Amino acid sequence: MPVSYSPFSIPALKFTRQTAAQPPIFAHAHGEPDCIGVLLTNIGSPDSARTADVRRYLKQFLSDRRVIEVPRIIWFWVLHLIILTTRPRKTAAAYQKVWREDGSPLLRISIRQQRKLQQRLAQHGASIAAPNLFTVQLGMRYGNPSIQAALAKLRAAGARRLLVLPLYPQYSATTTASAFDAVCAELSAWRWLPAVRLINHYHDHPGYLRALANRVREYRKMHGGSELLLMSFHGLPQAYFTAGDPYHCQCWKTARLLAAQLQLEDKDWQVSFQSRLGAQPWLQPYTAQTLTAAAQAGIRNVQVICPGFSADCLETLEETALKNGDIFRRAGGTKYGYIPCLNDHDEHIAALTDLILDNSGNWINDWRAQQTAANRREQLRRATAMGARA
Repeated sequence: MPVSYSPFSIPALKFTRQTAAQPPIFAHAHGEPDCIGVLLTNIGSPDSARTADVRRYLKQFLSDRRVIEVPRIIWFWVLHLIILTTRPRKTAAAYQKVWREDGSPLLRISIRQQRKLQQRLAQHGASIAAPNLFTVQLGMRYGNPSIQAALAKLRAAGARRLLVLPLYPQYSATTTASAFDAVCAELSAWRWLPAVRLINHYHDHPGYLRALANRVREYRKMHGGSELLLMSFHGLPQAYFTAGDPYHCQCWKTARLLAAQLQLEDKDWQVSFQSRLGAQPWLQPYTAQTLTAAAQAGIRNVQVICPGFSADCLETLEETALKNGDIFRRAGGTKYGYIPCLNDHDEHIAALTDLILDNSGNWINDWRAQQTAANRREQLRRATAMGARA
């Protein structure tokens, strides 16, 4: 006599056999307090400045479909036969100029940002009798610590609400969207998903602009002014902008608002784009060409700031501060100043704290209502009365 099966029965039995002997990824404990998890993320760095580690990092970075929008069959061969055979050695040499014993500048600064944000948010929590309200973790899009590892720590801390803060002030699909892709890929394996919010830009946030303006003022107080303030943003292929990426517009808005805060006239500032890769047209004007043209036009004193970077990294310290300074001086310029990124400056941390609080306001109220000791005891009592383990 034929045997009939439900279409779900065999896979279910197979799944049970595979997982029965394994502990669950996360076990819920009734009556335990939860928290609001904050995931800070940035682009990341290789594990070291050695060529092999740089090659591994570049392979992960340049395999991202958000970063390289080229048909995979074509890009696979270009990446493996050309780029990864030549570029890692050159990039490793650049990293070695800025690397220190305790790692890459981006990672060092990002860790300090995470720790300071945790402290500020704990202070805010303590002010409303909820010192454990927030848990902040750092996860890099490429390299270590990974987004996957950071999310695992947040889950272990009991984060039932997740606020994702990519540290890119201006939105781009190549950065912010890519980070959210990685978050979603990891969450797709979770059974109990947290409520999730993404902060996808803060290019015109008042605290961020105020911190930028004061950064320029502090630098000029120490080093004097300049004939030109060049605001150099990371580049993007022109085709991405044409396809609808808002990055270019947000960069210009940041620049315009920063110039207004500093009360600069139009002739006193300019926008440019750096870090071009490949032969295709990227957003223009290019930073190196802009600096050359400025020197040839008789401008001798230039200061450069990179408002699109939340922390100093290879692109700002090696390319902008060193290489582009040499380009300006070779073209006839005499005084070149690089204004550091906001990094873990107190005003920057305060702006990011405000950004987090603004985007989690009703979560805070919900958390306070649900996480009182009496409420948790009642949750545990009801759960155990229904047969749950304490």
